Amino acid sequence: MVRVMTAEDYEAVKNLWMKIKGFGIRSIDDSKEGIERFLKRNPTTSVVAIEDNKIVGSILCGHDGRRGCFYHVCVDEAYRMRGIGKAMVVKAMEALKVEHINKVSLIAFTKNDVGNAFWKEIGWTKREDLNYYDFTLNEANITAFNK
Repeated sequence: MVRVMTAEDYEAVKNLWMKIKGFGIRSIDDSKEGIERFLKRNPTTSVVAIEDNKIVGSILCGHDGRRGCFYHVCVDEAYRMRGIGKAMVVKAMEALKVEHINKVSLIAFTKNDVGNAFWKEIGWTKREDLNYYDFTLNEANITAFNK
């Protein structure tokens, strides 16, 4: 079952993130307060997948009024290859359509072979025509990668 993510899901979702090798977690943005702020701004578009009475997948999904964006898309390794990821993507995209968003994007680390294969398999287009730039406004917002 896939449903809208709520602030009450934070601990279970964070525990899921911590299990996934190579997953990058930001010290401020991915804190309880950071996720609550994100969900307040985007109350209907982030989703979780429930199997065996626990959260086994999640997508943070938001938009700026023009374009949607997926963050932290993941499925517990023990539950992969069951269509959970695709079901979450569909649910999040349906929520974006309700809000009149016509395009959605995401960023996948180049070393994330599993994730990159997933996006290709479900029909997403890898962009080769642009560069992605970052500028850090808060140096305290450090990304740590799970080992």
